[in-house]
Amino acid sequence: MGCFTFVKVMMILFNMFIFLAGLTLMGVGIWVSVDGSSFLKVLGPFSGNAMQFVNVGFFCIAIGAVLVLLGFMGCYGAHKESRCLLIMFFAIILIIFIAEVAAGVVALAYSSFAEGILKAWATTALKEEYGKVEVVTKIWNTTMTELKCCGFTNYTDFHDSYYYNHNAQNYPPACCTISSSNPCSNTTAKYSEIQGCFEQLLTILKKNANIVGGIAAGICGVEVAAMVVSMYLYCYLDKHAR
Repeated sequence: MGCFTFVKVMMILFNMFIFLAGLTLMGVGIWVSVDGSSFLKVLGPFSGNAMQFVNVGFFCIAIGAVLVLLGFMGCYGAHKESRCLLIMFFAIILIIFIAEVAAGVVALAYSSFAEGILKAWATTALKEEYGKVEVVTKIWNTTMTELKCCGFTNYTDFHDSYYYNHNAQNYPPACCTISSSNPCSNTTAKYSEIQGCFEQLLTILKKNANIVGGIAAGICGVEVAAMVVSMYLYCYLDKHAR
C-alpha cells in the first residue's frame, strides 16, 4: 500500500507540472499570436533574435493543448483512481511514443524518402505561398535569416514562384550575399552560392548530434516512465476492484 500511495502521489505531482506547463505554453502561444509586438517588447534586447517565436504561436498552442489534456488525464485519473483515464493516458503516450520512434526510423533508414516528402511540401509553399501568405513568408524569412540559407535546396526553389513573378524576377535578399538595398537577380544568386536550408539544418544537427540525441533520449525516457507508472496504477486498481 505504501508503494502504491507513493507512485500515485508522484503521478499526480508530475502530471500537475505537465498541466501547468501546458497552460503556460498555451498562454504564451496565444499572446505571441494575438499581440506579438508586445511580447517582443518584454524580451527587450533579445527581441531581435526572437521573431521565430512569434511565427510559431499556433504550434505552441497546439503543443500546450496536448500537454494540458495529458496532464489533466494523468493527474485526475490518479487522484480519482480512474482506470478509464489511466488507460487512456497510457494509450495516448504509447501512440506518441510509437509515432516518434517511427519518425526516427524513417528519417534514418529512408532519409532520401523523407527528404523527398519534405522537399515536395517546402517547394510548394515557396512557389505558391511565399510573398503571398504572411505567416509562411515570415517563417521562411526567419529561417533563412537565422540559418543563413536560401530556399529548401537553393535559390532555384523560388524560380517562377509567386514572389519571383511579382518582384521583377528577383529572389529574396537572403539568397544573395549583397545588401538588402540591391535586388537579388538570377546571376547574383547563382554566384552567391547560398546553401539550401535543408543542408544547413543537417549540418547544424550533425554538429550538435550529442545534444539532440540526449534530448531525444530524455523525452523517450520520460514517456516510458509515464507509461510504466500509469500501467502500474491501472493494474493495481484493476486487481483490487475484483
